[in-house]
Amino acid sequence: MWSLEHGFLRVVCGDCKHEKLVAFSCKRRGFCPSCGARRMAESAALLADDVLLGYPIRQWVLSLPIPLRLLLARYPSELGKVLGIIHRAISTYIVNRAGFSNKQAKTGAVTLIQRFGSALNLNIHFHMLFLEGAINENTWGGTTFTRIKAPCHNDMVELVHTISQRIARYLEKVGLVQRDMENSYLNLPVDDEDSLLQLQGASVSYRIAMGPQQGQKVFTLQTLPASTEGEYGQLANTSGFSLHAGVFANADEPEKLERLCRYISRPAISEQRLSMTDHRKVRYELKTPYRDGTTHVLFDPIDFIGKLAALIPPPRLNLTRFFGVFAPNSNLRAKVTASQRGKNSPRLVNIEDGQPNRPYHASGMTWAQRLKRVFNIDITDCEKCHKHNVTIIACIIDTHVIQKILAHLEKTYSVSSQAPLLPPLRAPPDDQYDEDFTVQRDFDFGV
Repeated sequence: MWSLEHGFLRVVCGDCKHEKLVAFSCKRRGFCPSCGARRMAESAALLADDVLLGYPIRQWVLSLPIPLRLLLARYPSELGKVLGIIHRAISTYIVNRAGFSNKQAKTGAVTLIQRFGSALNLNIHFHMLFLEGAINENTWGGTTFTRIKAPCHNDMVELVHTISQRIARYLEKVGLVQRDMENSYLNLPVDDEDSLLQLQGASVSYRIAMGPQQGQKVFTLQTLPASTEGEYGQLANTSGFSLHAGVFANADEPEKLERLCRYISRPAISEQRLSMTDHRKVRYELKTPYRDGTTHVLFDPIDFIGKLAALIPPPRLNLTRFFGVFAPNSNLRAKVTASQRGKNSPRLVNIEDGQPNRPYHASGMTWAQRLKRVFNIDITDCEKCHKHNVTIIACIIDTHVIQKILAHLEKTYSVSSQAPLLPPLRAPPDDQYDEDFTVQRDFDFGV
């Protein structure tokens, strides 16, 4: 059914003057200028075209213990320090495998910090797109890329142990973790006036934050048998830390790379998996069933709002980080990226005045570009003359005009003859082991 959620683009062909209306909607990902889906498509296009194009890329996913998620949500300033520890450990492993030291060569990574789990729980974890190799400068001023082999299971186990121990030492040094002879515990002061801490604590521990059932576990539906799969391949777990590196995109697979970038930059909630039950409960379907067979979680409406509030990042917290040769201050950034952005970039030199420090401004995608990029719909193609000379002459968002258009469509076309409003969904990357699939019970950082 047509609804007021739609707007219309009025387009005309420059050759045959044929006019038509193109509908757009918030329900269709990539259309609405204010929704997270639009930013997902543009972020993926930026990473795939301007930054990572031309290199083999491996995704490294690190999930943290449940107490650490609450700690980093409470102290977002420590997020960058912890992420730096993780980056240094993985990059040192990659550079050494390539046969270099950290002074001789560098690697690069783009990290997207996700704050949500598949059950709308507060789950701070890191999706890191690392180069599958190291880059060093050669004698004639260029760069040389040395590729490495995929990590084995023993490498993953050693890396996750190294990362967990370094994070534990750092948090203990800054006083956020107190350790005694038997266990470790968080030094987390509770402020009675901080209502967000209560929501975050309930969200990170899968509990109900508000209502008569406050403090109880979130109600789940287990419609599948429990899984007994263990660790294998590029996967390692220790004391709540989970490191996975099984998703890979080769240099000649740009479509797979962009699909991966869209997946890791997706919004926190999917409307396709959200519904209301007959008992006025909010039911949310999990993207991937848990090992115990859980496929759905149910919330009271007020508790559902509390879960969403806990997922909101604090102001001015950058959730996309560039590291190594992709860092803004890297001398190699202009040489290794397709867009040539960075220091001493030939594309940023103003030929007229010779000023190399002219700022670079990336332009956003137009609506026509977004339609073609996300859904492969080319509105510049005329239906009559089949020439690519169609231009947008108006964007109709006025409520009264839309009502007249919708009334005419309802009268002219029956409901059964209308085309489906939603396009087919794009599949996520093949590998599903990129979420947090363990629930932390013992918090000892592997020590």
